Amino acid sequence: MLIPPPEYDAWMGLALDEARAALATGDVPVGAVVVGPSAEVLGRGRNAREARQDPTAHAEIEALRAAAAARGEWQLTDAVLVVTLEPCAMCAGAILSARVPTVAFGAWDEKAGAAGSVYDLLRDRRLPQRATVYAGIREPECAALLTEFFDERRAPRTE
Repeated sequence: MLIPPPEYDAWMGLALDEARAALATGDVPVGAVVVGPSAEVLGRGRNAREARQDPTAHAEIEALRAAAAARGEWQLTDAVLVVTLEPCAMCAGAILSARVPTVAFGAWDEKAGAAGSVYDLLRDRRLPQRATVYAGIREPECAALLTEFFDERRAPRTE
């Protein structure tokens, strides 16, 4: 497993802030940031599927859209995407389409992850684009946020 540069820890803190903000709308707490070559945040995103009733409103997609809009171009060839949960297949496809060369994530997604757990689309040599992947950044924090969210949803209600 690759050792991430030290600044990725701080960037994951920004993604965690976005994940916590998703809780306010009842969305799964996943957050993402796209960071440029000078360590500037180009885009932020959080899950907004419930808030907007949009199945594509994943944190990574939202952050990529914001970064592309800020840059005025869709190719993010010198950016890093940092996300609290391993990207799914849809998000991995968007990351590769945006030409993002580096992805860092916190918690593994053993049900739908596409960066090494269920699939490994981001590093698939059969595809024309690939990304370097750093996994497990602040994993306990990222995983706890998700576990607490789903535990609350699954708990029996007594009224």
